[in-house]
Amino acid sequence: MPDQVTNYKCPSCGGPLHFDPDSQKLLCDFCGSTFTTEEISKIYADANAAAAAAGTDLSESNDTVQWSEEEAAHMRAYSCPSCGAQLICDENTAATSCPYCGNPTVVPAQFDGALRPDYIIPFRLKKEEAVRKLSEFYKGKPLLPTAFKNNNHIEEIKGVYVPFWLYDGAAATDLAYHATRVHSHSSGDYLVTVTEHYQVERQGTVRFRMVPADASSKMPDEMMDAIEPFRYDDLIPFDMSYLPGYLADKYDVSAEEDADRADVRMKNSAIEAVSGTVGGYASCVPEKEHVHIIPDRVHYAFLPVWMLSTRWNNQIYLFAMNGQTGKFIGDLPVDMGKFWLYFIVITAVLMAALALVLFVLI
Repeated sequence: MPDQVTNYKCPSCGGPLHFDPDSQKLLCDFCGSTFTTEEISKIYADANAAAAAAGTDLSESNDTVQWSEEEAAHMRAYSCPSCGAQLICDENTAATSCPYCGNPTVVPAQFDGALRPDYIIPFRLKKEEAVRKLSEFYKGKPLLPTAFKNNNHIEEIKGVYVPFWLYDGAAATDLAYHATRVHSHSSGDYLVTVTEHYQVERQGTVRFRMVPADASSKMPDEMMDAIEPFRYDDLIPFDMSYLPGYLADKYDVSAEEDADRADVRMKNSAIEAVSGTVGGYASCVPEKEHVHIIPDRVHYAFLPVWMLSTRWNNQIYLFAMNGQTGKFIGDLPVDMGKFWLYFIVITAVLMAALALVLFVLI
């Protein structure tokens, strides 16, 4: 049976290859040789085709037969073409690396036919940039525990190509507002205030292109939303040669399941855009907000994300960085001792200021 996976190895020395964000080429970890994605795609075309044809059927190795039926339904076992070790992956794994020989490994069957992404944005930033961003993220946060800042250790740093659906569509809007204008003038000894009431209506169509929604159940939606936007001018046709050195899963949330998220974003953005045309009023209260989403094409893309996790006080804190733009997001712990200290100091200062004001007034 042909190999189900492809190891990307240097044509010069056989060392592991990884995609280098700086040069935008594949770089050999051993001899330092570089190759374009076009060169590597051509070299591995036959191996990828054979691996795709082999599929992702469950291996009948000694290890896999020990799994329960439920476990086996969601796991896959592949043999590393370089060292023969068994790679245990879940059913959605599309790119990983062999834990024994370190060779980047791609599962071509996960990109076969309708599973093949339309586009990819290659990584532009390296792992070192993600670590630097984490250090910057700590700055200016006085309630961050000192031990967390000084002694925390990063558990994992993963460069992940996250599957995204990108939705094209339009929003047909029918909006109405109750608006007012207020004028004042003098009339004898009186100040007369006149309030004018208006019925303001807006109808129109707002068109959208590539509204994103991540297609992985493993990724926190709010975190993926927070590291947007990606610059879509960097989108290029998908090629597996961009994957070596990174992790990737095929989508496990369908375009139909994700459509509601995209529709809500289109609706809210359309309302914001159209309501922005209503101006010159003292007040403007929405009375009707009818928005009809007209779906169009859906694109499947892999977008670059650095995922970092760090452990403190037996808790894992997760961080994410946009692998193209560097936008960073994450959760941080709060030192309650520092919190109460700040609270007491600020309260004391305010009470002292209040006492001084009262003393002056008396």
